[in-house]
Order: sequence, then C-alpha cells, then structure tokens
Amino acid sequence: MKNPLILNFKNYMEISGEKTVELAKSAEKVSNNLGVEIIVAPPQPSLWSVVQMVDIPVICQHLDDADVGSSTGYFIPEIAKSYGSKGSLINHSEHRVDTKSISNLVRRLKKLEMTSIVCARTPTEVAEIAKLDPDFVAIEPSELIGSGKAISKEAPQIISNSLKSVNDNSDHARMVCGAGIVDKSDVSKALQLGANGILVASGIIKSEAWEQKISELASAFV
Repeated sequence: MKNPLILNFKNYMEISGEKTVELAKSAEKVSNNLGVEIIVAPPQPSLWSVVQMVDIPVICQHLDDADVGSSTGYFIPEIAKSYGSKGSLINHSEHRVDTKSISNLVRRLKKLEMTSIVCARTPTEVAEIAKLDPDFVAIEPSELIGSGKAISKEAPQIISNSLKSVNDNSDHARMVCGAGIVDKSDVSKALQLGANGILVASGIIKSEAWEQKISELASAFV
C-alpha cells in the first residue's frame, strides 16, 4: 500500500447484510477503472465474505492484542490473516486502545506481513505513534469525523504539522488523513498538503450513489 483511499464501512445500517459486498464491489470497480489503490474495511463478521468477492485489499476496522488460543470474543491478527485480511486500522477515535496495545499490534502485524494503519487525533499523538513505526499514521481530529467539514480545508495546519511529526519520528511510516472528507476538492487539498492517502467513511456510505462518489474522490489521485 502506497497511496491508498481507505474506505471504512463502520457499522452503518446502509451497509448491513449483502450491501457490504455491494459496496466492496463498487470500490473494486472504481479501483480497476481508474487505477487507484482502494482499500476496504468492512465490519469484522463480513471479512471472509468480502475477501472472497473482491480482489482489492480488505482490512480490519480493529484488532485486539489478545492471545492466540483461549481468548474468546477477541479478534486477533493471526485469525484476521487466515481470513485474508491485509492489515488493520488501529486506535480509531471510535475504538481507542492504549499505547502498549498499539505497539504490540504493530509488531504482530509486521511479523505477519500485514499493514498497520494507526489513527491519531492530534499532531502530538501522531509523533508518539510514529515512533512505534507503523506503516501508516492516520490523522483524524475527532471533532471533524462525520461532520462534512474536511480536515484539509478546516484545519490544513493539522495535516502539515502531522506530516512533520511523522517525518521527524519515523523513517518508515507514511501519513494518511481523514475526517469530514466529502468531495474531490477535499481529497485534492489533502494530497497537495502532503498526505499519502485518505481515510473516508460517511462521505461515501451516506451518499446516494456509491460508485459515483467513490469515483469522484478517487479521481483526485489520478
């Protein structure tokens, strides 16, 4: 993964049941048509089904730093990989975990050759997470998530400062950004500011035409 458009399905009812696969197929179609790297993060129970139905990378929305074996109810990296997951979001604002768990999960994913995308809310958090050397740090101010007010326009300095935090603290990590992204100009501005990709959810899922909206956002990468 180099410059991804990461689509987090979350748990919106719009993607419940068979619609999860429908959205993933729309993302795959756009990815193939435009040659843009699109990554999908469906709800955990649908992971296996989505992996079987599309050829684009499928990742988890969350993973637990629990043991292999006797760890009922947790979803761990080793099982995720067995289902075909290529990586995971970690520490999303809606599912925060402690620093030790982040560090352990990054290490486990690296060992499994899976991609780690660790979320942060501020440039200061970005700096601390970058030191753990994940593949990506995703800057998403929690107050802008789902707001329709794009980080790239409402708080461009957060992207610039976060990029500096990543570069100052890791030789490996890359930065993606999200929160409030709803149109092509939001994506274009984020990329111009130095983001390596974007993380989006409601801007696509709440739209009336999924394929059209994904195409609009993805076209900014072309």
